[in-house]
Amino acid sequence: MSARRRRPGVIALSLALIAAGGAGVAVLLLQVGNRTDVVTVVRDVQVGQVLTEDDLGKASIALDPAVKAVPSDDLDSVVGKQAAVELKPGSLLAPAQVTKDSLVKAGEQLVPIGLEPKQIPATPLMPGQKVQLVHVPAQGQADTGKTSGTPPETVDGRVVKASSAAPGTGIVVVDVATSAADGPTAAAWVSAGTLRLVLAAPDGN
Repeated sequence: MSARRRRPGVIALSLALIAAGGAGVAVLLLQVGNRTDVVTVVRDVQVGQVLTEDDLGKASIALDPAVKAVPSDDLDSVVGKQAAVELKPGSLLAPAQVTKDSLVKAGEQLVPIGLEPKQIPATPLMPGQKVQLVHVPAQGQADTGKTSGTPPETVDGRVVKASSAAPGTGIVVVDVATSAADGPTAAAWVSAGTLRLVLAAPDGN
């Protein structure tokens, strides 16, 4: 009873908000003391970009325990790491969104691939997804050295970054990491316009 008497204004305002259909606002008001200091994103950060202090900020919010966010005290620990996904201003920074590892590993090459809508899956491509680059000969062109019925040549790869579709053309630029041996082959297919991109099976096979 004494606790209610110490905050009559808050309780009355909460009841008024609930009566007006603002139950969610009332709950936030009652939880105003349960805040957590977290790291936020203050400007656009592209996949693979190294984070600086200017990219990040701090905020004190009522945070659901199910939401994973980097504590503000750990801000210095994420500066200098790379963004594993594209980061947008106003969002919270989650631990899984940054990495200290290079997105292109030793022994790999990064192949930029511009693909028309018909050349990529409808499923959005995300960093880390395993893909196959498939060589499909141009219409009317024989696949030199291959017999009929032989499976097409493929190159295994991993998505590092995928851009948004370009206005008008719908072309998506996908940065794919391949082995150093397969990089030139994939680049040649891109140049010839004979490449298709498909998602690999979940186990990578």
